[in-house]
Amino acid sequence: MGSSELEILEIISSVGQARSLYIEAIQEAKSKNYGQCNELVRKGNEQYAKGHRIHQRLVQEEAGGNPVDLNLLLTHAQDLLMSAESFKILCDEFVDLYRKFDELEEKIYEKG
Repeated sequence: MGSSELEILEIISSVGQARSLYIEAIQEAKSKNYGQCNELVRKGNEQYAKGHRIHQRLVQEEAGGNPVDLNLLLTHAQDLLMSAESFKILCDEFVDLYRKFDELEEKIYEKG
């Protein structure tokens, strides 16, 4: 297995873990566990950034004249990278919505 293949597997592992962490963070926000939610988002962001840096390095290699073999493994890694990015965006939105919902709920119960 070449170095590019190992890097591609590292992308898959990192961004796959990031996606899972974002999903867990949404579940923690839903349960009003914002401390744990924030920690999961932080860890997810670290894993996402790790995979993104490797991908960016491969793109730079290609742009510098050192071709990277396009294969199913790389295609899968890029698909997971995009999926993790989408989950990151959705996670941020869901957490924000849960926070606002909880704030409104508190206000209603304070008045009630």
